[in-house]
Amino acid sequence: SRITCVSVHEKKESSAIVEITEDKTPENDFTIVMKFGGSSVASAQRMREIADLILSFPEENPLIVLSAMGKTTNNLLNAGEKAVGCGGSKASDIPELNLIKDLHLRTVSELGIPPSVISSHLEELEELLKAIGRTKELTPRTTDYLVSFGECMSTRIFAAYLNSRGVKARQYDAFDIGFITTDEFTNADILEATYPALSKRLRDDWEADPAIPIVTGFLGKGCKSCAITTLGRGGSDLTATTLGKALGLREIQVWKDVDGVLTGDPTICSQAKPVPHLIFDEAAELAYFGAQVLHPQSMRPAREGDIPVRVKNSYNPKAPGTLINRTRDMSEVLLTSIVLKRNVTMLDIASTRMLGQFGFLAKVFSILKDLGISVDVVATSEVSISLTLDPSKLWSRELIQQELDRVVEELEKIAVVNLLQNRSIISLIGNVQYSSLILEKVFHVLRTNNVNVQMISQGASKVNISLIVNDHEAEKCVKALHYAFLKVMMFLNSI
Repeated sequence: SRITCVSVHEKKESSAIVEITEDKTPENDFTIVMKFGGSSVASAQRMREIADLILSFPEENPLIVLSAMGKTTNNLLNAGEKAVGCGGSKASDIPELNLIKDLHLRTVSELGIPPSVISSHLEELEELLKAIGRTKELTPRTTDYLVSFGECMSTRIFAAYLNSRGVKARQYDAFDIGFITTDEFTNADILEATYPALSKRLRDDWEADPAIPIVTGFLGKGCKSCAITTLGRGGSDLTATTLGKALGLREIQVWKDVDGVLTGDPTICSQAKPVPHLIFDEAAELAYFGAQVLHPQSMRPAREGDIPVRVKNSYNPKAPGTLINRTRDMSEVLLTSIVLKRNVTMLDIASTRMLGQFGFLAKVFSILKDLGISVDVVATSEVSISLTLDPSKLWSRELIQQELDRVVEELEKIAVVNLLQNRSIISLIGNVQYSSLILEKVFHVLRTNNVNVQMISQGASKVNISLIVNDHEAEKCVKALHYAFLKVMMFLNSI
């Protein structure tokens, strides 16, 4: 097979004989990247199952990207926040730190690998929390360093486990092998220099000594600071697609705990079904507007490299999943998926200065840029503009109301501003060539449920229609819309 195995029947002292049953040729290069999320590596048993899954593709030369184990990232963030309040001397007693220690030490024990694989990281983590406690400060830079421990430990455990099974594997920290990013801590962007750096490092190592690379997801290195950065929540998907583009792989596989991309959130829509095929634009819109399956930026490298992405279920590997690539037959597609994004703030900005004026919108967006706030959805008329604020950065910080008050204060210098909180965006991803038919159905459903739409916007991507409704009505709307469109699609498919 292409996966390199260590012979268990022939050993000389401490060395092992490496056997490759397929001839090593120049074409014997990496073929796919397989990314596994936190639930896929949440325990020793799950790691065993993932190892079996990887080895069930003997014809492949995979690269493996891993997230942190289970809820480790959340526990690290909570531990950091508690360290700020408890002081350095009490950092060792933080419950989340002990949860992290227990999980990782129990996992190495159950997998039969030495605790030394992660012991230095656990010691370093505890020292970091003590330092945070002493300084009583948790900066974005320190936050990224703190959360990096999750991926650094999960990949070391998994690589050691594969090696213990006689499968040659090599662990890599993404920030050491060429993932070069901006210095926007907690939400960094990957820079173009990353691609040649990754290709050279990984191919050089492979040619010198073939082994399955086990790469930390979610992490990078700031181009100026040289400090550890993170790519935002779900950033391991972006790690995987970046590797896919850098190495020109045949396919990028994202293994989740659901059967691919679904027609709706299964916790809301009990009849949600897997979507067999998407184009990159649809997947990007789905991710951006709240679908938890993929990172919003992860489609860009795959699209640029024209590399298909396949979303599959690690709990149900025989399910076909969802294939995402450049094109598909849209002639019979009405609606692909319905996505809900909650806890959104809407701004109505009105000014007669807009009438016949140029530069008004530029002023509005310049104010938002200066305050570090991005926008989800925009709709304009002759004398007003309505927009929703992206909660991803704003809502992760404290003092939310003070931030919003600053937005209103600055905008009121140029317009009348109405701030509307507790709103939701319902995004309908599909074939906007049928937008009239879609909207006709939407408004019939909403009228039947006595729901008023407060704003509507059609994206330039031509695959998305977004509706703004009250938070408390959103779930009812999504259920009703999903049921109505599922019936229409079943009818169309039966013709």
